[in-house]
Amino acid sequence: KRGPATGPNPTDRGKPGTKRHLVTDARGTPLGFRLSGANRHDSVMMAATLDAIPPLRSGRRGRSRRRPDKVHADKAYDARPRRHECRARGIVPRIARRGVESSDKLGRHRWVVERTHAWFNHFRRLPVRSERRADIYEAFTSLAASLITLNQIKRFC
Repeated sequence: KRGPATGPNPTDRGKPGTKRHLVTDARGTPLGFRLSGANRHDSVMMAATLDAIPPLRSGRRGRSRRRPDKVHADKAYDARPRRHECRARGIVPRIARRGVESSDKLGRHRWVVERTHAWFNHFRRLPVRSERRADIYEAFTSLAASLITLNQIKRFC
């Protein structure tokens, strides 16, 4: 559908689409997400996605944590401005380099986000967007993130 959070999908030659940008922990629990038009590059939304992480309570005394220690990302995020955005927030960027054969060490951390995207796609309304308004689609995505987090809590706690 159309709206401010949609754009022409590059694979469908001008049809609108929405892209989901996720930040997860090491288990795949979604920490934050942002939506954008499908025609935007992933790396442009990195700062907004990192800022979407709410304060994390660790159960210890003191101020709650606002950001992760490090971020693993694929080659799409390999740009100097993206590394500076991470460092400005006190996050160590672990981004695969373009032109360098990928290492298995980085790949074993990045597949977790792909699995979380698959978990989101199990919810019927999310893979194909049928809502016209972006706030309704964002609400369904937020509800799906809550249910995924609840399943993770039941599974590991």
